[in-house]
Amino acid sequence: MTNQPIDEEMPAEVDFSKATRGRHHVPAAATVFLPASIEKSVWEYFSEKADRKGVGLSQLLTEVLKRDIEINEALK
Repeated sequence: MTNQPIDEEMPAEVDFSKATRGRHHVPAAATVFLPASIEKSVWEYFSEKADRKGVGLSQLLTEVLKRDIEINEALK
């Protein structure tokens, strides 16, 4: 793959007449769930914490990661 710009025009036979504008746009304020791979031991640790706290695993991990971001930003 090259990083050079493509100087070709869009082929005339491409039909966008039935396309939907913004179909895959995600608004800035939207909640988006993305897959993430974590080690089993980390999943077990946070799953147990989430159960004890009575919150979902995703919610707990989001809180932990946001706190980590705040700490990292403060240390810059």
